[in-house]
Amino acid sequence: MSDGIRLHDHIDGHASQRGAAPALRDGGGVALDWAGYRTATLEAAEILERRGVRAGDRVLIVAENCAATAVAVFAASRIGACAVPVNARMTAAELALIEEHCTPRAILYTSGGSYAAAAHGHAAEEVETGFGRVHVAARGAAGEAVEEDVAVILYTTGTTGAPKGVMLTHDNMDFGGSASARLRAMVPDDRLYGALPLTHVFGLASLLTAGAVAGAEVQLEARFSPGALLAALEDGATVLPAVPQMHALLMRHTAEAGIDRLEGGALRYVSSGAAPLDPAWKRKAEAFYGLPLQNGYGMTESTAGICGTRNDIGDPDISVGPPLPGCEVEIAEPDEGGVGEIVTRGPHVMKGYFRAPEQTREILSETGWLSTGDMGLIDTRGHLHVVGRRKELIIRSGFNVYPPEVEAALNDHPQVVQSAVIGRPRAGNEDVLAFVQAAEGGVDPATLRDFVSARLSGYKCPGAIFVVDALPAAATGKILKHMLLDTFAERISAHDRGD
Repeated sequence: MSDGIRLHDHIDGHASQRGAAPALRDGGGVALDWAGYRTATLEAAEILERRGVRAGDRVLIVAENCAATAVAVFAASRIGACAVPVNARMTAAELALIEEHCTPRAILYTSGGSYAAAAHGHAAEEVETGFGRVHVAARGAAGEAVEEDVAVILYTTGTTGAPKGVMLTHDNMDFGGSASARLRAMVPDDRLYGALPLTHVFGLASLLTAGAVAGAEVQLEARFSPGALLAALEDGATVLPAVPQMHALLMRHTAEAGIDRLEGGALRYVSSGAAPLDPAWKRKAEAFYGLPLQNGYGMTESTAGICGTRNDIGDPDISVGPPLPGCEVEIAEPDEGGVGEIVTRGPHVMKGYFRAPEQTREILSETGWLSTGDMGLIDTRGHLHVVGRRKELIIRSGFNVYPPEVEAALNDHPQVVQSAVIGRPRAGNEDVLAFVQAAEGGVDPATLRDFVSARLSGYKCPGAIFVVDALPAAATGKILKHMLLDTFAERISAHDRGD
């Protein structure tokens, strides 16, 4: 990584050196080579500048994955402005809170690639471009400028209360994209499959920016579909970064079609992130892909990557691997078993929370250590194991219960697609509640209870198991555990009554 590099510099470099090579495609039929990618970012920058956007301003990008989303991010960089990509599937009220907090100079809606974005931006000015239709609204005064090194502000998903914007610098993004590209040994001939939302750090840094760094083509999909993923893999996608739920849904889809192994195609690298792995599920995924399933760990405040594996196929390791080069990781105040809060320091750590210095100080020390809020331990090889969120730790009868361990036991059952475990305060104690999404044919909760009882200590076993059609999830596929109690309130109440 060179000093002073800005996001759009990668586009310009590839446009100069290999302008006719494929760079970006989306599900709506837009396809750009590197020269066309550069031209598109110049066009988008002009559109924004005509609406008053200047260096230090924020540009709110209401989007789902499409070429216009990527182009808008790099166009903001070209102006010296700060991109604020947000998921178009948010409600109008949620978007209003973010707009009020970040005070953008302009809002760009990727209406040609997202029905949800079009619905939000229907009253804005429609603009036909070489990278798809967009709607743009000028917003006038934008308040104080962000510092020139800030490339993007990402509002974290799954939070409650006031919006919290993570400021990531151009150096953060370049480091994160470069680290991801090196970890995957990416080359210009690669094609990355991108259903991970660009409004989330995993998609923005580890997919879009990594592709720009490596000069690899990025194939974007607005919404995840196992059928579309299978088609892309059969059509030549080589790199698949995903979350466990995407893999699970793909394997369920192929199993229903009588396919037990991915054949043909050019896939060479597949990874999982944003949620824990369990050994049986990892073996199943590797048997399906015929490739090692790599694991990783990161968060928005760390520009996605902190750790990553480089395992061979069949390796039983379910850690998230060692720290990425340049990243420091330590365990703060470990208990007798070596478990404590994971803290990290390095060029991947955010600048801070936008307009929230007190919140920044709560999580980021004066010496640069970021408190992740996750609990973990480091094994004798230096690999990090994430055992759960500090706030999700369940204390049952005085014993610590880490939800990922219970979820791994449930996911080991062949009829379980995915599961989520939470604690619920009850009369001076905590109940362990499990919510399970089952494969076709279903599964009986009593069967699951017997299954996990043979694998877990009694205090770790769920007091109630609910088999449900679907689990509440963010656009990334990450399960939103904070919504489980409300989503299934009637089921829980019926259970409590003994119905």
